[in-house]
Parts: sequence; C-alpha cells; structure tokens
Amino acid sequence: MILEALSNAFGPSGCEEDVRAILLDAIRDHVDECRVDHLGNILALQRGQSEALALMVAAHMDEVGLMVTHADDAGMLHVVAVGGLDARVLPAKQVRVGRDRTPGVIAVKPVHKTTPDERGKAFTLEQLVIDVGAGTKAEAEKVAARGDYAVFATTFEDLGDVVTGKAFDDRAGCAVLAELIRRGPYPFTLRPAFTTMEEIGLRGARVAGYAVAPDAAFVLEGTICDDGPKEREESATTELGKGPAISLADHSVIADRRLVRHLQSVARAKGIPIQIKQPGLGGTDAGAIHLTREGVPCVPVSVPCRYIHAPVSMLSKRDLAQTTDLMEAALREFTPAVLAGKP
Repeated sequence: MILEALSNAFGPSGCEEDVRAILLDAIRDHVDECRVDHLGNILALQRGQSEALALMVAAHMDEVGLMVTHADDAGMLHVVAVGGLDARVLPAKQVRVGRDRTPGVIAVKPVHKTTPDERGKAFTLEQLVIDVGAGTKAEAEKVAARGDYAVFATTFEDLGDVVTGKAFDDRAGCAVLAELIRRGPYPFTLRPAFTTMEEIGLRGARVAGYAVAPDAAFVLEGTICDDGPKEREESATTELGKGPAISLADHSVIADRRLVRHLQSVARAKGIPIQIKQPGLGGTDAGAIHLTREGVPCVPVSVPCRYIHAPVSMLSKRDLAQTTDLMEAALREFTPAVLAGKP
C-alpha cells in the first residue's frame, strides 16, 4: 500500500523531498510528461482521447511539523510550529529530527514537579523543547542546526478495517491521486499536481494552478473527522466509514456547484456513499487554485481522517477506496457539458 510509504516518509512543509521521490517512482511510467518546478511541485501530464479539456487533480505532499530555532546550553532544541499544530498533543511525543532523522522526545516537566495550577493548564509550544539526548549546546547542534525540521516518529499500522499513521493530511490524497494516475488514461488530458507547502499557506498550489491553467480542478485531501462522543448534539464534520466527503465551502473556497452536482450524480449512479463536509471549516489547495489566472472551477474531495495534525491519525480503508472509485468514475464521465451547466 503506497499510503504506508507515504505516511512513514519525512516531509514537513518546505522539505518534501522524500515524499516526492516516492511519488515520482510511482507515477513516472504512467504519465506522458512529468517535471518538478521551482517550489518542488510535481506537475505531470497524462494524455487522453481528446485535448478538449484539461482537468487538474491536486494533492499536497507536506505535513505539519516543527522547525528548530536554537539549542540551549542544556542541549535542548527549541522549536516553532510548521503549520497548524496543537501544542496540547505534543508533550512526551517521539519525533525524528534533522538531516539524519535522529530520534527525539518532546520534553515536558515531570508531573511530580508541577504545581496544581500548572497541571490545570495546557502547555504552550514556547514551554516545550526536543530532547535528543545531548548534554551540551554543541552536541545538540550536531544533531540539528537552526532551520532543521522535526516530524512525529509515527509508524503506519494496519488494524484491519482502519489504518493509523501520521500525515494522512494529505498523504491520503496523494495515495488516491497516485492510484488515479495508475488507472488512467481518461477521455481528456489529466494534469496531476502533487503540491508543496499547503500547510503554511497553499503556496505550491498557487504556482501549480497558474502553470497548469486547467479548465477545472479537483483537490484531494485528508479532512477532519469529528465523530466522537459529544456532550451536546451537533453535526459531525465528517464520519469515519461513511464514504468520501465533498466540500461545499470552507475558509478558502466556495466549491463550484457544477462540479459538486457532477460528483453527486456519479456517486448515485455508482452506489458510492458520500458525505457533505460541514461548511466553513478548514482550507485546501482549492483556495489558491480557484483564484489563478481568470479563475478555475474547483471542488475539494476528501478522505475522512480522525485526529489530523496530531501524532497519530486514523482512516477507514473503505473510505480511501471509495474516494478513489468516486474520483475515477467522475473523471471518466467528465465532459464539457459538466461545465456548461449553471454555476
């Protein structure tokens, strides 16, 4: 399963080399053109039966992580967040640090030495450091220099119906896109794009969308799954095992309703369950792509994932497979008539 290799790979925003190598190896024999641009995006082309349309399908390679700011005299590494990290989930988590992927632990004061007031408050990132076993500043700097990265040291696990691992946002989307490429070609020109630096502002997608200039774009994501027990009744963002999620609107984009209707129609015809993601939450590469050049019709399609941006995430293998099947069918049945409908 390519998702396992992608999840285990080291790839925070701006340091996607390992993820990119896996994907290039997976797709190069299935595309007609492939290049890496100045920001590290993979931009590919798979010719179809007609050149009447060019459809972009995008997924971002990067994950959230940490960046070293300095080492202190005790040999501890101080860090800042790369992307949206919740400091509450960080204490005592294992990480891989620096160029050699050195094991480390996010250090926190032992509970026995905390005051009652401290135990009632969550730590901030400024209060946390990474311990790599160094005893001095010089030793720590040999492990990681200023600007080096750290990511969670989580290993992918198959638990049967579900899998766990890190970075399912958006290695799940990357896995779906790699499989879609393998299943091609399609009736039109497919323009796959594996983008960089989504977690720090949709940066790779902005230039990828401009370079590709597609007629429409589908953005593949691993999205929030908030289906655990709650004190009061409220709508779950998405639910595990209920199928792929289609976004109508989030903080970055309002999805093109022509594309939404196409996905819904295909899902009904193929008997694929779908979810409508709770509007107004999160953001995706669609936010940058839909604003490129004269505008690009976009829709995000996501694999529901529990605990994204955390040390361990969980997704349903059935949701992953159904997302791939939905997208394959939607691409095969895409015609100019889809875009001729009313927005």
